[in-house]
Amino acid sequence: MFDKLDATLRFQQEALNLRSERHQVLAANVANADTPEFRARDFDFSRELAKAVKEGRGSSSMSLTTTSSRHLEGASTTFAVRELLYRVPDQPSLDGNTVDMDRERAQFVDNTVRYQASLTFLDSRLQGLKTAMQPE
Repeated sequence: MFDKLDATLRFQQEALNLRSERHQVLAANVANADTPEFRARDFDFSRELAKAVKEGRGSSSMSLTTTSSRHLEGASTTFAVRELLYRVPDQPSLDGNTVDMDRERAQFVDNTVRYQASLTFLDSRLQGLKTAMQPE
């Protein structure tokens, strides 16, 4: 029973983690909309979710070597997604930038709605389990 519960919750956890990472990728695209030669990136969500559920998530943390105890710990900004892909532009710009703001906005909104739906599903699942465990 706990294996099924763990699998269900792990699936939702991985989905939320990947949605969060996709938000970061899309935000990076929007932030670089005016950067010459910037290539818009994205990833195949369903493929990455299947990999994450099957194999687990790879560690994306990178640590900095410190030579003094007074150094601050560094944080990594790399993505755990294994395969970031380049988007093929509908109409390339003269400066080589491939960010299409309309597409980025649509993808961002879609990702936000799906993230919220995953949270709602997870919440209802946990509420159902909580109700089932309470005595009558």
